[in-house]
Amino acid sequence: MVKQILMVLVLISGVFAEDVFEKNCVLCHQHLSASLQEMFKRYLLVYSSEINVKAGIKHYLMYPSKDISVMSKLFINTYGIKHKTELNKAELNKAVDRYWEKYKVFGKLE
Repeated sequence: MVKQILMVLVLISGVFAEDVFEKNCVLCHQHLSASLQEMFKRYLLVYSSEINVKAGIKHYLMYPSKDISVMSKLFINTYGIKHKTELNKAELNKAVDRYWEKYKVFGKLE
C-alpha cells in the first residue's frame, strides 16, 4: 500500500514538474543515496569546465558505461548503470543546461 501511494505521488509530481530536468532527472535521482548536487561535484572534479562537464554528462547519458561513470564502484555496484537516455538531443541539452545552472559554483561565490 505504501509503495502504491509513493508511486502515485511520483507520477503526480511528474505531471506538475516544471521542465525536462525536473521531469526526467530529479524524479529518478531523488531516491538515490548521492544527490544530483554530489554528482555534479564529481563531474566538476573530473571535467572542470562548463563545456567539458556538459559534454561528459551528455556522453554518459547517451552511452552509459561503468568505464566512463564518475561515480564510485560501490555506488555502481549498489545502483548499477542507468539506461540510455530516451531524451532527444534538444531535451538532453535543455536538461543538462538546467542542471549546470542549478549547481554551478562559478559566479555564485563572492
